[in-house]
Amino acid sequence: MAHSLFSKLGRSALDVLLPPVCGVCGADVMTNGAFCSDCFASAKRIIFPCCEKCGVSLPGEAFGGTQKICVSCQLRSPAWRFARAAFEYDDWSRRLILPIKYADRTENAHILVQEMSRAGSVLLDRATVLIPVPMHRTKLWRRRYNQAALLAHGLSRRKGITLLADGLTRRQPTRPLARLSAKERQMEIADTIIVRAGREKRIEGQAVLLVDDVLTTGATASVCTGALLKAGALSVDILVAARTCKGDEQDVPYPEE
Repeated sequence: MAHSLFSKLGRSALDVLLPPVCGVCGADVMTNGAFCSDCFASAKRIIFPCCEKCGVSLPGEAFGGTQKICVSCQLRSPAWRFARAAFEYDDWSRRLILPIKYADRTENAHILVQEMSRAGSVLLDRATVLIPVPMHRTKLWRRRYNQAALLAHGLSRRKGITLLADGLTRRQPTRPLARLSAKERQMEIADTIIVRAGREKRIEGQAVLLVDDVLTTGATASVCTGALLKAGALSVDILVAARTCKGDEQDVPYPEE
């Protein structure tokens, strides 16, 4: 009781010193993690109907058929089992996501974790371990943190799921993938991500939930999934903050890592 009271007093004092603001536009809001009314209305949350396999929004329930899978995934099924995203990746969600990567706005991770928990509740309930998409050490030294690991850590704390932050590793850096074709991305990223030595036993037999900020063509997620399944993972699902619309992968100002 006393601890709860002190926590509330502490939060109240912090709100006076640092009033909560909207993570997208910076307008004053009532509580941390909330959006202002305009941004709340502008958010393109991915809700049903969406593709069970890749998480992309569908224009109508009939477009997914009885399996609730988009045409692209019916023609070529992804390596992973299911995927979910909180938002469509557009100008609005970029204003929430990119500052985490390039402006040290790590407080936005709290907002994204909140939304990812909502969107991926079914996948989180099935997961036994969370693993973030890794960043190469040279980029990690420059940025000081991996945004995917921040999101995975937040989800782990919120849901009480084991986090294996260093389950995967990048053994070599890659070029920015944003302007590469899907085939070029696959060639660039192939065999660059592996399970970290000594982590196989913690992956074997687990229902892995792979966490990242944005899912575009899925080239990186596919390599991660292959490495995890090779190490004996029971299944691999994907949970991200945002998902590009099909056909937009080469037109968004975002370097998939």
